[in-house]
Amino acid sequence: MKKIVPPYIRVLFIFFSVFGAMEYFIDSGNHPAFLKYPMVAAFLFILLFLLIAIEITLNAVNTITYRLLSDEEKARLAHEDSLSLKDKSWYKNLMQRLTRTVPIEDEKQLLMDHDYDGIKELDNNLPPWWVYLFYACIVFAVVYLVNYEMMGAPDQEAELKAEMAQAKIEVAEYMKTAPDLMDEKTVTLLTDQADLDKGKAIFQTNCVACHRADAGGQIGPNLTDDHWILGGGIKNLFHTITNGGRDGKGMIAWKGTLKPKEIQAVASYVISLKGSNPKDPKAPDGEIWVDENASATATAAPEKTEVK
Repeated sequence: MKKIVPPYIRVLFIFFSVFGAMEYFIDSGNHPAFLKYPMVAAFLFILLFLLIAIEITLNAVNTITYRLLSDEEKARLAHEDSLSLKDKSWYKNLMQRLTRTVPIEDEKQLLMDHDYDGIKELDNNLPPWWVYLFYACIVFAVVYLVNYEMMGAPDQEAELKAEMAQAKIEVAEYMKTAPDLMDEKTVTLLTDQADLDKGKAIFQTNCVACHRADAGGQIGPNLTDDHWILGGGIKNLFHTITNGGRDGKGMIAWKGTLKPKEIQAVASYVISLKGSNPKDPKAPDGEIWVDENASATATAAPEKTEVK
């Protein structure tokens, strides 16, 4: 028997609809849900198997039913299948419900008195779908007016600003715990010995050629005194190591070689060497750097007085 939608189209449509819905609603990160979760793949396989089995069963039932029909019923069914879509009875009934059109032979009942150079006008009713859509637009307009103009609900611009502000907060929180996204604004000083040992290993591998093993300075400046060319402190050191020193004569940028977490470790290790007094250090370069934040904190702290 003739079908409007072939069975394989129905199977593929239902399968990929379910597949798309699962991929949309299941949080699987950067990987497809059916790869990350084996149960999803198993469910999809069983679903595809059931869809194919149902189509085979329906086809078998239709075949048996057709064979049980009389010759007259088979002829009537063949005639129905041979009709085009617009000639089918169910299609005609549907269009009649949607449009409420009057047959051509009855159009004389709709003729109006107007006559424009032989052009006459029919008094047709508006299609029900158009009327219902018009009513729906009125209801939507009332709800919109009450919601946004009377109750003060946020409009699209306000929602965008709120979402952007929330996104900035979430990005800032994420960067605090994401070492590979660390920069000079979010970096913090490491003081654990294990972290300093990692920084020491990186320093001995990459930095001793210019700063010596004891950081006393050779081609590069002495890293153990209070003098800094581009500023001291963890944030300045992180920026200098990441982006390099002065143009043309300073240290190269290490951002292409070291990860942000490694740069944090080596910068923290260098800061821990302050005051280590290496043998025969290089003459000071730059200016004495003072941590303004530390000074402000010390100034803001109230002095304790002992009352005797």
